[in-house]
Amino acid sequence: MLSADPIKNVPQGPGVYLFKDRSGKVLYIGKAKNLNKRIHSYFSKGKGHPCKLSLMLMNADTIEHIVTATEKEALILEGNLIKEYRPRYNVVLKDDANYPLLKLDINAGYPRLTIVRRMKNDGALYFGPFTSASAVRSTIRLIGPIFPLRKCKTRGIPKRSRPCLNYQLERCLAPCCLDVRVEDYQEIVGQVKLFLEGRNKELISQLKEIMQKASRELDFEKAARVRDQIGAVEKTVERQTVVSTEMKDQDVIGLSRSGKEAGIVILFVRGGSMVGSRGYSIHCEWENPSEPLEAFLKQYYRDRGFVPSEIILSDAIDDKRLISDWLTGAAGKKVSISVPSRGDKKKLVNMAVANAENMLLEREKRGQFAILEEAKSMLHLARKPGHIEGIDISNLKGDLAVASLVAFVEGMPQRSDYRNYRIREVEGIDDYAMIAEVIRRRLNKGQPPDLFVIDGGKGHLSVAMRTIDSLGLDNPPDVISIAKADQGEPGTADKIYLPNRKNPLILARNHPVLSLLMRLRDETHRRAVSYYRKRSKKKLTGSELDRIPGVGPKRKRALLKYLGDLQSIAKAEIGELEGVPGINQVVAENIFEYFHRKPP
Repeated sequence: MLSADPIKNVPQGPGVYLFKDRSGKVLYIGKAKNLNKRIHSYFSKGKGHPCKLSLMLMNADTIEHIVTATEKEALILEGNLIKEYRPRYNVVLKDDANYPLLKLDINAGYPRLTIVRRMKNDGALYFGPFTSASAVRSTIRLIGPIFPLRKCKTRGIPKRSRPCLNYQLERCLAPCCLDVRVEDYQEIVGQVKLFLEGRNKELISQLKEIMQKASRELDFEKAARVRDQIGAVEKTVERQTVVSTEMKDQDVIGLSRSGKEAGIVILFVRGGSMVGSRGYSIHCEWENPSEPLEAFLKQYYRDRGFVPSEIILSDAIDDKRLISDWLTGAAGKKVSISVPSRGDKKKLVNMAVANAENMLLEREKRGQFAILEEAKSMLHLARKPGHIEGIDISNLKGDLAVASLVAFVEGMPQRSDYRNYRIREVEGIDDYAMIAEVIRRRLNKGQPPDLFVIDGGKGHLSVAMRTIDSLGLDNPPDVISIAKADQGEPGTADKIYLPNRKNPLILARNHPVLSLLMRLRDETHRRAVSYYRKRSKKKLTGSELDRIPGVGPKRKRALLKYLGDLQSIAKAEIGELEGVPGINQVVAENIFEYFHRKPP
């Protein structure tokens, strides 16, 4: 782990710092107004670091720094270095391979629009990502008749003896066999760029100038063709929703968070009208919304040819003034950044946030679908486990025994299907019989799930299998069990028991299928314990502890205060009980014996 000794002579001015590991790989890049203060803050005592930074510091071996003349230069350099190195612990904007983009290679003489899944650093223009392949194809169909870019799918210009049908339909200039000036073709490329950026009013103004010029030069055929283009673009503008009477160009950016994933949606308002939206995802552990939003602004606008005059955010950022000044310099006009609290702008922000929430939900659903397909194969199930139900038993010496049933549908909790059971048929401690009772009662009512997950080991699984077989169902559910890892073996994962398999299935601790099963198991256990405590709180705290020799009101309060509840007291070892103030060895042994002796 890095020590503070090598960084005593860091300068006081602005700049960029890089944390590197032993192999020289860049772990984290940051900028600072004062490098000395910022770097030393990582080593200040008495201030706990967030999980992300703690891990980074553990892996870091050296710190390098680059001094800049101004903080704005540090901001630009930070962005360039993050783009080059893509450090593990920085927030990095992901080009989601699940979403298609439109590519326009402006460096080629006669470029065409193509659909791609990944953005490359090749100098081409990328538009998107679009929410679906049908959305991007719809955009291409809209552009095709208006702007006659070439449609052939070859990388270069093919050599043809005569034009194809697109030329006859006036949807292509046919540079493959006709003498088309590069300047004329690039003029159309520029118009497509304006159209895809949502700058339709600017595009219409440009087209009108071309039409008037053609008319003055008596080129009425070209003037008529441009007139038709204007009409087609104006129809598109008519379908766009007016959301602002200020007639400004605005980008409205909304952030939604879920675990380590952030969804960011940007709504494009051009001339007061909503012209489109794009969604992005960011993976990072952050402390507040400022970090992913700042990262998004720096990375999204770094190579943008067009920046609107106003950027509206859902959450405040720390470097608002600095980023605003940077964008103002890059755009050559005043660019303001605001976080509205009410009014029309707040409504726009709420719309962007709602879209970001929906995007994250859709991503989660797609991910869960893939996990369920993998679970079917890995767990040798008869069907994809779209509906999974988990079962757990909670009891103390067999008294007031209860069970919980938790349902996950398509990998997500379905709380309307959660159930609690009071055990009716079993006396004393017999988890196996209790599981059999719950399965029988559940399968006698309603459609069976695709999969039962039992909290327990191989014996619990065998009982569940025999119970299901005894019911003679036409389409019986699959069943597995999951048990916690053996104590005293650090790094081991929970064990999954499958039918007709002697040894448990052991998956990596971060395996998505194991994570899903553990989520279900933990939710089932939480509900079972919660229901048991609800039933037993008054009865047990007033009776069970009072029956133990040496435990009076004062010691009872101490036990409950330090160990939490009766179930925790019952599971405590003698050493743990002696650690409670007022509990000596004799009383600790009495408590332990009371809860661990076999019932007569």
